[in-house]
Amino acid sequence: MIRAETTTESTFSAISSAISDFFKKQGIAEPEISLDQPVFAVYGDVSSNACLRYAKELKKSPLDVANELAEYLRAQKKVAANVSEIRVVAPGYVNFFFTLDFFASVVEEIIGSKNFGANKNLTGQKWVVEHTSPNPNKAMHLGHLRNNLVGTSLVNLLEWNGAKVSTDAVMNDRGIAIAKMMYGFLVAMQKNAGGDVSVEIWIENPENWHTPESRGVLPDIFATECYLAGEKAFRESPDTEQKVRDLVVRWESHDKKVWQLWKHVLSFSYAGIERTLARLGGREFDKIWYESEHYEEGKKWVEKGIAAGIFKKLEDGAVVSDLSAYNLADTILLKKDGTSLYITQDLALTALKKKQYKADKLVWVVGPEQSLAFRQLFAICEQLGIGKREDFTHVPYGYVGLKDDDGNFKKMSSREGTVVLIDDVIDAAREKISAIAVGGAGDESVAAKNLPAETAEKLALAAVKFSILKSDRNQEISFDVKQSVEINGDSGVYVLYTYARMKSLLRKAGNSRGESGANGAKIAAENIFQNEKAKDIARLVTFFPSVVARSAETMSAHHVAQSLLAICGAFNAWYANDTILDGGENQSAKLALVAAVAQTLENGLAILGVSTVEEI
Repeated sequence: MIRAETTTESTFSAISSAISDFFKKQGIAEPEISLDQPVFAVYGDVSSNACLRYAKELKKSPLDVANELAEYLRAQKKVAANVSEIRVVAPGYVNFFFTLDFFASVVEEIIGSKNFGANKNLTGQKWVVEHTSPNPNKAMHLGHLRNNLVGTSLVNLLEWNGAKVSTDAVMNDRGIAIAKMMYGFLVAMQKNAGGDVSVEIWIENPENWHTPESRGVLPDIFATECYLAGEKAFRESPDTEQKVRDLVVRWESHDKKVWQLWKHVLSFSYAGIERTLARLGGREFDKIWYESEHYEEGKKWVEKGIAAGIFKKLEDGAVVSDLSAYNLADTILLKKDGTSLYITQDLALTALKKKQYKADKLVWVVGPEQSLAFRQLFAICEQLGIGKREDFTHVPYGYVGLKDDDGNFKKMSSREGTVVLIDDVIDAAREKISAIAVGGAGDESVAAKNLPAETAEKLALAAVKFSILKSDRNQEISFDVKQSVEINGDSGVYVLYTYARMKSLLRKAGNSRGESGANGAKIAAENIFQNEKAKDIARLVTFFPSVVARSAETMSAHHVAQSLLAICGAFNAWYANDTILDGGENQSAKLALVAAVAQTLENGLAILGVSTVEEI
C-alpha cells in the first residue's frame, strides 16, 4: 500500500521545490535547500537560509536575493495554498507563515493516522544495524546500555524513514577472556574450596560446583564473578596463566571436555544477557553471530589478500595491510605466530553479512575507541572486493560516566569498582520514583509507591532511556538518577506525565483519540489558533516529521527527545492558561489538538523505545 503524502510533506515540498527552481533559474545547478523552524514564532513558522548560502555565488547581497526570492514565491500557487505571508528578514532569511487552516489540517491528519512523522526518504533501502554485542564474560553495564539505546533508536528511526532494517549482534565467545571465566568457575565456584580442580574433575562431579541458584545471584553476576576470579588468578600467578592459556589451546583443538565446560559457563552469561535485554524491551535480534563459528574464516581472507598482492608479509611472518592509498595507518592482520586479531575476524564477518543480507548499508554501533579500526576495516574490505567503503558506517557514541563529588564527569572503571550495571540503574530509578509523589493526570496526587508494578517499571525504563537519548549520541554524559525521574524536568517521566494528562482529558470527554473533534478543529481554526499558546503546539507537531528525518540523517535520536520536551512544554503552558473541557463551542477543536499532540508524543516515544503510560 502506497502511503499518501501528508499536508505537511506536500507543503514543505512545494516550498522547497519552488526555492530550488528559483536558484536554478539564477544559474545554481544543484541548490541544497533546507527548511528550519525559527527559534521565535514572531519570525515565522518555517524559514529558509538559502539566500545567505548562495548570495556570494550570485554576486548580490543576501537581502537583495531574499527580496527577489520572496517575490518569486508569492506568485507560486502551490506555495500560496497554505502560506498566509512570506516575509524577508535581515540579513537574508525568507520566512513563511502558515494559514490557520493549514494547522487544522495537520491536526486532522495526525488523529486520523497512527504513523505521523513517518516518511519515505529511505524507502527501497535495506539496512543492517549491529549493536549492543555484550561481552559474555561480564554483566551488562551503563556503557552497554547506551550502545543498546543508540542502536535500538537508530533502527526505529531508519524504519520510520522507510528503510527495511535487520538487526544483529556479535558474541565474542572465545579467546583468553572466556578461558579466564572458565578457569574462574573451576577455582572459585567449587563448593568445597581448596580441593583439586580440573576440567575432568568437574565433568565427573558437577554437583560439587555452584550454580547461580545455589549462590543466590543472577546468572550474569555469577558469570562476572567467575571471570573476575579467573582474571585475578591469571594476573597473580604465572602457573595459572599457563593453565588458562592451555584451556585456549585445548578449546581450539576441539577438546570435547573443554567444550563441555565452555558451553556450561556461557549458558549463565547468555541467560543473564537475555534477561537484561528482555527487561529493556527492545526487539529481538534477527541474527546473533558467534565468533566461535567464523573466526577461522578470517585467515582465508588474509591469504587471498596476500595472493592478490594487497597485503605484505613481513620477515618475521606477520601480515600487514597496505593502506597508503587511503591515507590510513597500516594494521597487522595476522601475528607472526599465525594467530588472528579482531580485524581478521571482522573481515570474515563483514563478508558473511554481505552474503547473508544483501543489504545496501551495513552499520556498526560501537564505541569511539574503535573509529580508526573501522576505517581500516572498511578500506580493507574495499580492497578485497567485499564491499564499498560508502556502504559501511561506524556509528560511535560518547562515554557514559558517573558524577564525581564536584558534579563532573567520571569514567567508569572495572578496576576501581565504579562500573554501574544496567539492572542497578533501572532499580535505582524505580526506588527514586517510589520515594516521590507523582501528580496524577486528573490533578489528584498519588504516592508512586502505590503504582502498579508494571507502571513503576515503565516509568523507570522511561527515565533511564530518555536520560541517555536526550543528549547527542557523541556527547559524553554523566548519568544522574535523581534528574532522570524529575516530574517537572527534562525527563522521560515528565513526558509520560504530560501524555497521561492528555489521555485523562480525552477519557473525561469520552473521546479516546479525538476523532469527533477533528472536524471541529477545522471549523474553529480561526478561534482556537488565535490563541498563541495553542498555535505554538501546532507549530511544534507540524515540524515533528522533519525532526524524524533529521534524526535519521544524523543517526542520533536526541532530536526526537528534544522535540518531545518542547511539545510537552508548549502543551503544559497552554493547559495552565486555558480550560480544555469548558463545554464551549471550541471544546471539540481543543480535544482534537490534545489527541493530535498525544499521538505525536506516542510516536516519538516509540522511536525512543519508551512505552507509554495512560494513567499515573
